[in-house]
Amino acid sequence: MTAQFTPAGTLTAEDLGAVHLIGVGGVGMLGVARLLLTRGIRVSGSDLREWPSLAGLRALGGTIHLSHEVTNLDGVDTVVYSSAIPQDHLELVEARRRGLRVLHRSEALAAAMTGRRAVAVAGTHGKTTTTSMVTMVLQQAGVDPSFVIGGEISEVGSGAHHGTGEHFVVEADESDRSFLIYRPYVSIITNVEADHLNTYGDYATLEAAFVEFARLTDPDGFIITCADDPGGRRLAESLRSEGRRVFTYGEAADADLRLTEIVSSARGVRYLAAIDGRSLGEFRLPVPGRHMGLNSAAAVLAAYLLELPLEAAEAALAVFPGVRRRFERKGVADGVLVYDEYAYHPTSMTLAMQTLREVAGDGRLIVVFQPYRLYRTRDNQAEIAEALAIADEVVLLEVFGPGELRQPGEGSAALIAAVDLPADRKVFVESWEQAPVEVARRARSGDVVVTMGAPPISLMGDELLAALGERTAGSAPTATVDPVATTPAIGDPVPGGTTSGGDGAALGGTAVPGGSAPTAG
Repeated sequence: MTAQFTPAGTLTAEDLGAVHLIGVGGVGMLGVARLLLTRGIRVSGSDLREWPSLAGLRALGGTIHLSHEVTNLDGVDTVVYSSAIPQDHLELVEARRRGLRVLHRSEALAAAMTGRRAVAVAGTHGKTTTTSMVTMVLQQAGVDPSFVIGGEISEVGSGAHHGTGEHFVVEADESDRSFLIYRPYVSIITNVEADHLNTYGDYATLEAAFVEFARLTDPDGFIITCADDPGGRRLAESLRSEGRRVFTYGEAADADLRLTEIVSSARGVRYLAAIDGRSLGEFRLPVPGRHMGLNSAAAVLAAYLLELPLEAAEAALAVFPGVRRRFERKGVADGVLVYDEYAYHPTSMTLAMQTLREVAGDGRLIVVFQPYRLYRTRDNQAEIAEALAIADEVVLLEVFGPGELRQPGEGSAALIAAVDLPADRKVFVESWEQAPVEVARRARSGDVVVTMGAPPISLMGDELLAALGERTAGSAPTATVDPVATTPAIGDPVPGGTTSGGDGAALGGTAVPGGSAPTAG
């Protein structure tokens, strides 16, 4: 059942009074909490685990409860929850019993945006990266934007900030329709592909939601989308027929901002950009991947339409450091380079794997993949298997799907069989602790290893480096304690929380009913 939300109105962050966030450790909730605290609003939150990021909230004056209790709501005016929080959660039930204001995360964020020129970034892939790029470009231009992003920008050191300028940059999550709350001045839609069909039912309904999101853009503002993406192109054509102000970017000959001579290597990507035949010069990024070039073009076009100096865009992109879990370099051990990547949809997986191939050069590519959601793995099994086969070797964990019940034949055992690689180059590991051992056994100096997929797999990078390091020391890799169970029994709690652009489950947050086997959006 799709949650219903209240559209953005005149409610401001200051109207919220004292705010309590359920599952405050989730990435998306952390950003909202940080934003409210830096605006001088009293904030408390509850979570079931002491996440490292919670220390930052305490330093800003936040009160953190490491349990869920009705007493956590004493003195609270507004309670904020995410789509990961069940409606029968004891704090949510108590908040309604007391008559407190109860808001979805996106509703609270919309209140914080009241009175600002919002730049909202949506799309199936590339939301977090593009939102981060737009933010850095605006910062470089000196306009000090506020922002809330579903990830942490390495250069900025945070996924949220309360700025003094008129702009507010936000990553807009389509997974639960909550992006329809916002009323942006600039809407950016990176692409539209089939995903979150557990919410929408079919692609046509999903595409219609993106059209509705774009229609919510201020008539004096701009809609930006990618001319190279079929879904984006259809959206642009539909909205232009309604008289909307739509601008496109891409390599397509009819793109308003056209990219040419794109070159991607392990050292980064560069391209030439032009608008209406007028050259804007060359843009460079220190992160590889043609898709990164496309993401950055959205930021360049936004800067152009907002009449910001393009020198700011050029300078910001030239030092763009990336975002946590988006092609994040974890380290090197025994000559093996380890990355972490959030991709779980076949399209984003393919793009990430192709880029990692560039980085690997003459070395081999080994992927440690944890699928995200049973329905997605089932519906896209052939496409996911094809993306995984780009690697030289595959280590596959069980599906992460909190709240889902596995049907016969579903799960990673079926997926590994579909991967077109020799039997000795792919393996399904039934426990978390087996994966580092397998990687240490298979990897050799010069290889690239990437952990990819659902939120829990991001915790494995340090364990892989440790296992490879122990190999260097001459001892056999040892299994480590499982920090996140990959296959809880039915009814067992699994880590949950909130991510911007996710599926309502992520590291941090609150316990959520687990499925038989445990969104970047």
